[in-house]
Amino acid sequence: MEHNKLEREIADITRMSARDGKKERSSTSPGSPATGDGFDIANNDSPEITRLSAADLKKEVTEISRLSAAINNKLNEFIVGNHEIIDLILIALLNEGHILVEGVPGTAKTTIAKSIALITGCSFNRIQGAIDIQPADMLGVRIFDPNKKEFVLRKGPVFTNILLVDEINRINPKSQSAFIEAMSERQVTLDGITLPMQSPFFVIATQNPHEFEGTFPLIEVQRDRFMFSIRSDYLSAEEELSIIKRANSGLLHWDAFSTTLNPVFTPQTLKHYIRVIRQVTIEEPVLQYIRDLVVATRTHPDIELGGSSRASIALVRGGKTMAALNNRTYVIPDDIKQITRAAMSHRIILSRDAEIEGLTRGQVMDEILAKVEVL
Repeated sequence: MEHNKLEREIADITRMSARDGKKERSSTSPGSPATGDGFDIANNDSPEITRLSAADLKKEVTEISRLSAAINNKLNEFIVGNHEIIDLILIALLNEGHILVEGVPGTAKTTIAKSIALITGCSFNRIQGAIDIQPADMLGVRIFDPNKKEFVLRKGPVFTNILLVDEINRINPKSQSAFIEAMSERQVTLDGITLPMQSPFFVIATQNPHEFEGTFPLIEVQRDRFMFSIRSDYLSAEEELSIIKRANSGLLHWDAFSTTLNPVFTPQTLKHYIRVIRQVTIEEPVLQYIRDLVVATRTHPDIELGGSSRASIALVRGGKTMAALNNRTYVIPDDIKQITRAAMSHRIILSRDAEIEGLTRGQVMDEILAKVEVL
């Protein structure tokens, strides 16, 4: 897509989305809070929209698909490779899920997160994991204001829409626990007072799986809070050459590129699309396929601990979003297959014998995907 054509398309989407956002803000009323399962929408101003007709749902889904394509095309002007990571981030963002990116430094994780925040009109904060970081450094602290003669809250970086937590496994367990509450319950507790998070609230956490000194590995219950996990590897030889050529031509200047990242929608329209995606349909055979995949992880001889019910929820909601991104109002088995490894790999623990044999979680999941069939 030519640059000028792409800019015009994004400008058109921006105008339409801003108009939709105004319409939504004028028609919404207070709703119900989140249920705390790690995926639900935690806001009091965005109730479930009225059930859409088939024609209206198709129209909304078409817009979501077009918007996703425009975002990918725009990011491809600066970011080389990492297409799967970008797609999974969009899927997680459209579900208010969270994503864990495991990989070596220098693979554009921070750039992707900042780009997504700018192009979606969301606020963005970053936390650098360190062994001495305390809960107050992330959540905030109450300080005494001599003018008001009372304690006031100085909010921490978690009060944002999109939060990047770099090297999460360098954060000590006490601070990890405080942070997990924000992820799963969409709230924080300070001095006995519970405060809601902003909405939408989405976390991208990173960790280096090859470095263990001074780290605190996430326990299984913490990993289970992430909707997806993905491995960020080095670029291919061809992609690496593309990076070198862009650097040589002076095309890798973030400050210049960031000024071209105009929001394609607002946080309000993002919440609207989140609720639209819930209305994408999944027929009974596909629901049973999801069940069979999850149950297979619990009975496989090479797996000691299988996927939880959160894995089933992640596949249902992720499958609906994948269908919407592919401009469909219904889910097919291929939608589920595309996200199964990202939704399941971090939730399973291999048996000791499987680890001795050198099997990986990805290989075991590929075997399950090959064996489980749609009824």
